[in-house]
Amino acid sequence: MLTTRVIPCLLLKDKGLVKTVKFKDPKYVGDPMNAVKIFNEKEVDELIFLDIMAARENKKPNYEMIEDIATECFMPFCYGGGIKSIEEIKTIFSLGAEKVSINSHALENPGIIREASDFFGSQSIVVSIDVKRNLFGKYRIYDGSRGKITDKDPFEYAVSVEKMGAGEILLTSVDRDGTMEGYDIELIARVSNAVNIPVIACGGAGRLQDFSDAVKKGHASAVAAGSMFVFYGKHRAVLINYPEVSEIEKILQ
Repeated sequence: MLTTRVIPCLLLKDKGLVKTVKFKDPKYVGDPMNAVKIFNEKEVDELIFLDIMAARENKKPNYEMIEDIATECFMPFCYGGGIKSIEEIKTIFSLGAEKVSINSHALENPGIIREASDFFGSQSIVVSIDVKRNLFGKYRIYDGSRGKITDKDPFEYAVSVEKMGAGEILLTSVDRDGTMEGYDIELIARVSNAVNIPVIACGGAGRLQDFSDAVKKGHASAVAAGSMFVFYGKHRAVLINYPEVSEIEKILQ
């Protein structure tokens, strides 16, 4: 098991696995169950699944998909998408997920974070924060359910969700998503230094060195990636993959 978690972050749309670039143009990359089987073989420690359309289309979590994932998945996984209530979280956990990621609903109703962490324990509640620079170059929270930048300051918000009981923050740079050009280290460092809970850096990983930069320069507690684990080569051919543990350990030493 790796001392620093390196987590595949997989995007779901309908019943397929997709990958976006800067949160746009989702490209179909295969069957989620096939990806899970490959990650099982690679002995990955943890997975994150995010339904990118649930909140936007005002849909409930895809319980059938969650159950299918849990049946096939040998490792702990986190599910996010469309979560609005304690009852929904309870159902997700009963189906086999270990964590839930709350995003859009927490922006409108932050009380769900405290309610969920009080009920289930903070270790199982992840708050996902998507960040994009506005026209003035300022970091602001991006609301994926509405497809627009808000006026919310991500650093103040990170502090507030920690106070409300979030156990982890999944921090994604919208501007780096799918680009494979490296993480936004400044963003990661500023959020990591503002809170005491683990920050999972996401958005932009394209090589092993990016993991090291996020951890050593950005002070991230864990790193997540999508494109790096579903594409191969300069032409971005679809190939579900995961580096050898020894390779990751060497770069993170």
